[in-house]
Amino acid sequence: MKMTVRVRETFVSIQGETTWTGWPCFFIRLSGCNLRCRYCDTKYAYRGGRPYPIDKLAADFHASKMPLVEVTGGEPLLQPGVYDLLKLLVKHKSTLLETNGTCDISRVPKDVITILDIKCPGSGFADKNYWQNMRHLRSRDEAKFVICGRKDYEWARKIIEKYDLIKHCRAVNFSPASGLLKPQILASWIMRDCLPVRLNLQLHKQIWPKAGRGK
Repeated sequence: MKMTVRVRETFVSIQGETTWTGWPCFFIRLSGCNLRCRYCDTKYAYRGGRPYPIDKLAADFHASKMPLVEVTGGEPLLQPGVYDLLKLLVKHKSTLLETNGTCDISRVPKDVITILDIKCPGSGFADKNYWQNMRHLRSRDEAKFVICGRKDYEWARKIIEKYDLIKHCRAVNFSPASGLLKPQILASWIMRDCLPVRLNLQLHKQIWPKAGRGK
């Protein structure tokens, strides 16, 4: 029997976040999530989707001719087949994995670039962060904090210092939670504190502001 994962959608778009912003990218969005963050913009991925053979997903990616692929969700690490999928993808092109920070990343193939979302208190799920992941981050990986307000900002600063994330990651990204914190305010805090983090503004939403999914 072929290995499968449950897929909500695949699509081609412009990578909108992290240091990979602006790259054309093939996205594989897996179904299922163990969190319900207050600012979630992919609630349609909580459930549904269909089983999809991992070799067919890899073939679809290669057929797209995109230089980059991202596996996201939902929470992709909830599905056992994701590790074999990542091994297939990373053989040929740069491969990103975006994970919500609650699952162990130690089994992620070494050449995959992990984007680790660290949940702030404003998400409602800061108590679900799997802190053992901090020692598995590599120099090519990135961390992401979605900031809902001042409390989240100060909390994130303490986490960065506690785990020395600036030193251990390629980048630390701060994203203003849509509808909860204005980008200008977050930018002013970062500049005032000379904080060596990257302001993350979801480029794809600026290009396609009315697209509900598939962008």
